[in-house]
Amino acid sequence: MLTISQLAAYAGVTVRAVRHYHQVGLLPEPERDASGYRRYGARAVVSLIKIRTLANAGVPLSQIGPMLDADASAFAEAIQRIDNDLRDEIDRLETSRKQLAQLAAGDHLTLPPEVIFYLDRLREIGVSERVMEGERDAWILVAARWPDHISDVMPWKLAQLDDPQLVRLYRLGSEILDSDAGDDDPRLAEAADIMAGHLADAYTSAEAAHDEAAHEDLPFGLLDALAVESDPRAQRMLDLMRERGWTSWTRTRPQRLAEPPYDP
Repeated sequence: MLTISQLAAYAGVTVRAVRHYHQVGLLPEPERDASGYRRYGARAVVSLIKIRTLANAGVPLSQIGPMLDADASAFAEAIQRIDNDLRDEIDRLETSRKQLAQLAAGDHLTLPPEVIFYLDRLREIGVSERVMEGERDAWILVAARWPDHISDVMPWKLAQLDDPQLVRLYRLGSEILDSDAGDDDPRLAEAADIMAGHLADAYTSAEAAHDEAAHEDLPFGLLDALAVESDPRAQRMLDLMRERGWTSWTRTRPQRLAEPPYDP
């Protein structure tokens, strides 16, 4: 007959584990002998080894008890069920690992590949990281609201990068955001002029026409709010765009659709 320490050592578990198995009802707890010790026989050793083996294989403790009493068919069914659960868990963990890898890659977590390519092109033309942060966050909002439009819009956006004026606009934005100038910075007016011309072209272009999106106020309001929250000077840009007849720089929609767009 074995003491609890001898039982634990023989089965390759800790005394604490044996006591826990007693507590959850997996291993019967023998009565104490005349000297006050609990003594375990061979059947207890066999049961404990089975419990340890199943637990090490990933079987939840709550399922081990019924499996110990199951016949061969029921035992095999239980093993298959647990195996299926483990496969599902492995798939979930693999998905989590992929997401973690994307986290390490930064932009790739929340943006489709077409937008990533566009952001890389912006970096190539010298856009500052401060502007890149704003672009990335803005595209997160856009991609979340209109995921099916991204593949249609991005070729048009990439083609725009061949326009020297648009490149100038991005570089102006980089200069302004990287400076300590206030909202009276004359470069803001220059940026607004370029943007107004850009919006006028986009407004009349069939390629850029997305009527269903143009009438949704919430996404564009979020885009404008994102810019203002990122830099207070964005409010001055919004005011300048409205002076030029546009609701903002994020929307190819004049303030009064009956009037022709402003052309600087």
